Amino acid sequence: MGKLRRLQDLLPYIREGRYRLGPHVAKHMLQEGFTELDVLRALEWGRELCVYPEDQRMLVLGYMVFPPRLKLPLHVVLEYAKPRHVDIVTAFIPKEPYRVYSKRRLAAILRFDGALEEVCWTGPKEAHPFRG
Repeated sequence: MGKLRRLQDLLPYIREGRYRLGPHVAKHMLQEGFTELDVLRALEWGRELCVYPEDQRMLVLGYMVFPPRLKLPLHVVLEYAKPRHVDIVTAFIPKEPYRVYSKRRLAAILRFDGALEEVCWTGPKEAHPFRG
């Protein structure tokens, strides 16, 4: 089993830019209309919903805030298996914000996005906004 880490342990990596956005995050950003900054802010002010120590992952519930009164929930999945950075595996706007997903359901979310359309980059590879 991997080392258990908490969100407050991972936030310094995020603040220092030692994170990678996975392709699944980019896909949801395009489909659902949120930005990398929305993801980072959601993490900064979010809380752990569930920690999966065997997978060295956690599910975070944060919010996108639109003043003066609108807050939209955002789920973010972090992987902390690498010692010097954090992988932001996926982020999505949940239908049920306080629901804790089982590992099986989370894996299904990562494999299949329901009715959302497939997104792929058709421009030159060097101009891709999420090169990694």
